[in-house]
Amino acid sequence: MSRFEPSRRGFLAGMGALGAGVALGGCATATTPSGGAAQKGGAVTLQSDLSSPLAEKAMKSLVAAYNKQSTYTVKLNTVAATTYQPLLPTYLTSANPPDIYTWYAGSDANHYSARGLLLDVSKVWSSLGNYPTALKTLSTDASGKQIFVPTDYYWWGVFYRKSQFKKWGLSEPTTWAEFLKVCQTIKAKGVIPIGLGAGTGTAWVASAWFDYFDIRINGAEYHRGLLAGQHKFTDPQVVKVFDAWKQVLPYFDPNGTAVSWQEASNQLLQGETGMLLTGTFFADAVPAGSLDDLDFFKFPVLDPSVPDVEEAPTDGLFASSHTGNSAAVMDFMSWMTTPTAQNMWTQTSSGTVIPANPQATSPATPLVQKGKAMLAAAADLTQFFNRDSTDALQNTADTALVDFIQNPGRLDSILSTWQSQAEKVWNS
Repeated sequence: MSRFEPSRRGFLAGMGALGAGVALGGCATATTPSGGAAQKGGAVTLQSDLSSPLAEKAMKSLVAAYNKQSTYTVKLNTVAATTYQPLLPTYLTSANPPDIYTWYAGSDANHYSARGLLLDVSKVWSSLGNYPTALKTLSTDASGKQIFVPTDYYWWGVFYRKSQFKKWGLSEPTTWAEFLKVCQTIKAKGVIPIGLGAGTGTAWVASAWFDYFDIRINGAEYHRGLLAGQHKFTDPQVVKVFDAWKQVLPYFDPNGTAVSWQEASNQLLQGETGMLLTGTFFADAVPAGSLDDLDFFKFPVLDPSVPDVEEAPTDGLFASSHTGNSAAVMDFMSWMTTPTAQNMWTQTSSGTVIPANPQATSPATPLVQKGKAMLAAAADLTQFFNRDSTDALQNTADTALVDFIQNPGRLDSILSTWQSQAEKVWNS
């Protein structure tokens, strides 16, 4: 898994264990050679990591629909998601870079923009007055220009099986005290209350717990500042995060750092655990017969005085500043913001993404409508640990958080080591 917290497209590489048949292909599938700046006939290259069968099929359909109605031509080049991320800097700095890229909003895009590698797409945004302000903020770099165009986003929540909660007489908790009572009830039934799946290769899932504790206790501004090196992981505010986490650790799967996320997902579906904090990519790979039994609730409130924040990883497009055909790039990116394009994407690719354009109507499932309403009510949106920082900092989090879950009594030492490792990343 190359992105740690992936957009659903990258993460589907490991989903075969859930029996939905959506595992990634093992190699790149190219429809045109990589590199596409200033190609003959106004053609531009779209470099895509959407390599799961569903996602690649959806993107092919989108490109075909665009080409049919446009005077420009987009050529799709799909690269296996597991290799795309490490190749991205090479693509962007090559002598003849691809023109457009599928990727995600946040710190990574800002990093490339600061190096002068991304095209200013503010003109695309000039006609997107209906887009949520939070999405525009995510798409704006430090200089104030827009360098990213969102196509869709999704949410994180505490997923559970409705039939299990009904059998146990449980309702969705909203406060921390209510959540702890739910955990106690499930444990009394002889079931592990909380699955994790932070084993080898998927340790990044533990960061969801850290993110949510931090934004619930310290708020979004502090959280982003912490990940940017403006605060220390040894600060008292961070200690509060782990003090709260310690309260719920007894309800975690005792093997949670030994099993993969895919195994943890199966545990929930099979009734071996009661809840799982996860992104909606989880639902993409659930067998159809089990999907109707799934529901979620938002991460419980710990401090009512802290503005409500939710994780909403946002995916979309950015473009090379060295493209030889910026007019074609802008035209395609503008088309991708339309309700027509986004309805086509969400109908074909999966059932649990939210179109970035509020006027898009698909999908309209109860699960998506609930997620959309939750995000719309939030005071702010974060992305995920590595999206709000870097993959390098994510590596330090993986080590620290797994160590904490296994050895909570060593918290002071763990935070001290984490701070030291993080400083090396920030100073590199």
